[in-house]
Amino acid sequence: MGQKVNPIGLRIALNKNWRSRWYAGKKEFANLLQEDIGIREAVKKRLPDAAISNVFIERYANRVRVTIRTARPGLVIGRKGEDIEQLRTQLSTTTKKEVYVEIDEVRDPDLDASLVAESIAMQLERRVSFRRAMKRAIQMAMDTGAEGIKIQAGGRLGGAELSRTESYKDGKVPLHTLRANIDYGVATARTVAGAIGIKVWICKKEQKAKA
Repeated sequence: MGQKVNPIGLRIALNKNWRSRWYAGKKEFANLLQEDIGIREAVKKRLPDAAISNVFIERYANRVRVTIRTARPGLVIGRKGEDIEQLRTQLSTTTKKEVYVEIDEVRDPDLDASLVAESIAMQLERRVSFRRAMKRAIQMAMDTGAEGIKIQAGGRLGGAELSRTESYKDGKVPLHTLRANIDYGVATARTVAGAIGIKVWICKKEQKAKA
């Protein structure tokens, strides 16, 4: 089960939280869900180089709070806050609601699974050896203080004729242990040979369960 279920979804009741926090009836749910997907796509498209880990969305009546977790807050904010204001205006126009944009800085990018996966994907697109990219990411995470890390890459690795899956692991990554603080991230590298999927599991120090 640990290999087949998203580790974050599996732990939502225990030590993880929803990325979209709102409630809606049956009639409104589908539209709001599509709106959430649109907001995330717009943020990623507008800020492709800002090292965005996650986008959290909260709703209150006709107001939407968008919290962007990023390793490069300066790129998101822009000079004198111009970029973040333009983003807020764009999202307000698209959703036709009052939007507040907040920034949450990622202190350790090497311990964020989404950012590690995107970093490896970018290296593969620049034709760096997949083994070198994966082993370097593992070393950086372990040096930063991770208890364990596992990286899996699948596709035409190294431009090979046949696609295959390779994974590397260091430390402990107990996917079945629900109290384990597992971070999970996915990215896709668009290489000349085709798409290569990257999955990253990072085990951090245990958090106390929510009351």
